[in-house]
Amino acid sequence: MTHRQIVIPLALVALLIAAAGGVVAQEACSLTVRNGSGSTVGRVDSNGTFRNSSGSTIGRFDRGTVRNSSGSTVGRVDSNGTIRNGSGSTIGRVDSNGTLRNSSGSTVGRIDDNGTVRNSSGSTVGRFDGYVPACRNIAAAYLFFFEPLYNY
Repeated sequence: MTHRQIVIPLALVALLIAAAGGVVAQEACSLTVRNGSGSTVGRVDSNGTFRNSSGSTIGRFDRGTVRNSSGSTVGRVDSNGTIRNGSGSTIGRVDSNGTLRNSSGSTVGRIDDNGTVRNSSGSTVGRFDGYVPACRNIAAAYLFFFEPLYNY
């Protein structure tokens, strides 16, 4: 009997789990963060580490908790998309369709299903290469805590 090894890309696994209504582990999210000009401004490693354009660690996402480079908790993204600061106050949310809202409920941007990041006017301001909708919370954490949309 011959055994064959099947290799399935992590992004595909994340998409299949999400389509089945399951929760995706953050390990399935490995993203390159680009600005509106297409330049790389950061990365999200498969272990949840956030990096800037020079590769330095700027933070980490661990089961919803967002930490800065020193390891201090700066916030969290709840499984329902609520985004909280380090004190636990709601500062925003990411809806299931990728819409990003501030604490008042106003739309501040959107992450399209293909990873395109748009500001509140609908203009493209960036992109997450490698994005699948199951990575929505980790991408929202990057935008809210490390590369805010108001920079654009």
